[in-house]
Amino acid sequence: MSRALLCALLPLAAVAARADAPAADLVYRNGHVYTVDGQDSVQQALAVRAGRIVYVGENAGVKPLIGRRTRVIDLRGRMLMPGLVDAHMHPQSGGSRLLNCSLDYLPLTVPQFQARIQACLDRDKTTAPDRPLLVVNWFQQGMRPVGTVTTAAILDALRTARPVIVRSSFGHSVQLNSRAIALAGIRRDTPDPAGGRIMRDAGGAATGLLEDAAQDLAMRLLPPLTGPENLAASKAALAAMRRQGITSFLDAWTDIETMTAFATLQRQGGLTARAHFAVLVELDKGASPQGAVAEVVKQQARFDQGPTRAAPSMQVRHAKLFMDGVIAAPAFTGAMLAPYLVNKGTADQPDWQPGTSSGPSSYFPAPVLRATLVELARAGIDPHIHADGDRAVRESLDAVAALRATEEGKRTRPALAHAEIVDPGDYARFAQLDVTPVLSFQWAKPAPDTVGALAPYLGLARYATVQPQALLLDAGARVAYGSDWPVDPLDAWFALKVAVTRTAAPGAGKEYAGRLTAQPGMPRAAVLRAATMHAAWTLRQEAATGSLEVGKLADLIVLDRHFFTVPDEDIASIRVLQTVVGGKVVYEAGELNRKPFRP
Repeated sequence: MSRALLCALLPLAAVAARADAPAADLVYRNGHVYTVDGQDSVQQALAVRAGRIVYVGENAGVKPLIGRRTRVIDLRGRMLMPGLVDAHMHPQSGGSRLLNCSLDYLPLTVPQFQARIQACLDRDKTTAPDRPLLVVNWFQQGMRPVGTVTTAAILDALRTARPVIVRSSFGHSVQLNSRAIALAGIRRDTPDPAGGRIMRDAGGAATGLLEDAAQDLAMRLLPPLTGPENLAASKAALAAMRRQGITSFLDAWTDIETMTAFATLQRQGGLTARAHFAVLVELDKGASPQGAVAEVVKQQARFDQGPTRAAPSMQVRHAKLFMDGVIAAPAFTGAMLAPYLVNKGTADQPDWQPGTSSGPSSYFPAPVLRATLVELARAGIDPHIHADGDRAVRESLDAVAALRATEEGKRTRPALAHAEIVDPGDYARFAQLDVTPVLSFQWAKPAPDTVGALAPYLGLARYATVQPQALLLDAGARVAYGSDWPVDPLDAWFALKVAVTRTAAPGAGKEYAGRLTAQPGMPRAAVLRAATMHAAWTLRQEAATGSLEVGKLADLIVLDRHFFTVPDEDIASIRVLQTVVGGKVVYEAGELNRKPFRP
């Protein structure tokens, strides 16, 4: 048999490790190499050359690839796996919030809320009286006691004449003080903008709480970030990702300033994750579907850097569309099939009955959504649709069904982000229409935003179906993971733990003990696939990343403990010891060369 024919018949791993193969740049051995290939196979060793994986197999087979300049890492049984792919986050917002006055997602009483903001005011020595103080990471649904509703009066009690803008961590609400209300030009006769709401008291006066598109009235008061500030936010975001083991991400609502900052970092060699961007499509300012999609294509031509390659680069292949807001109280901006419940009794003797509101009209009417999706498909742009309530989910799926009937629509890869509640009749449609639900796993736990802010307003039957991660998986959906950072702190391993357990952190308090509803958690293998191969698929990157296979790019991470053997709750304590992108080490903890952790 000829050598050429023999090589054609041998497995790729064996070919890569032939005696005359060039030496590898990086070799791992004595590990638990979890590949996420088609069989979820586990190997002992892996080798990297020129940014790509050239060997995956047993220890003995990697020896011919070790040369004088090869870095050899003895994993000592540790787990090596593909890098995490975050298919829905907001990195620029997350990075900039690391640099702002932050409430740190904490559940706060009104006095605590005031004290933390006052401390920021006291530290900020600005002399510009009309320069707003922006406060971020406000866990609005966690205000204590349960049911606390904020108003401008709470902020007016602070020692300042400056406008104050407090932004909910969910990103769908802001609370203003009276000075900010005045500067924003909000009066009794100011109408609610399309897709937004100005909250008012019984007398019709604005309370300073703005929902969804109404936030623009306040956010335009903020001076735009400077070039250096945008660059600092991008750097901070990438540093946070490296520590978590995130090697690819989708910015699920981008802008030109954000892409400019990441392009600058890419030119400087400072881009340490594969960066994908979804350009916002909004029609509330009079744009047509054709005009809006033309703008997406224009930004793609400016910032997209072509096919994925070894060194991290930028791709603009997605468009972001909002169908609704959030289902949690007090916003109720999620579009629902049935009305939210209201308490027609008292606090002591509640009587929850259907109210008059099932949330707003969907932000894209059905004909407009269909037309927009067709235009995106013609342009080769994949839609990434925010759909939180069950009506928003259904209407999005209906539009995709119409899209699939077109020739262009057969090739598109639609994703629905969040899908916090889905009518059971729609579970199977995700697989039937090949729509990927991109879910924030950390939300599937008992917490103020899932217990007090949801349960009474949905009723027992609907509440039992919230966060349907395993239900969609069991119905055949390709479930993918997206953190939605900075809606929550960037803590991927806590999120993966919640996907398995549907439990909160041990210190969350006894009122949040136990599991969220009777739904099962996801199997561990499915959780990792959601955060690797399935998320990579939504980015059209699955041929290059998402699994550890010969020929793929070397995007991989080393863990300090074994994802599959630690107790369920300990998954949240997993630490990343090394992050590699395109064969380049971008993060490494000192513990990598020490003895492994043993639970």
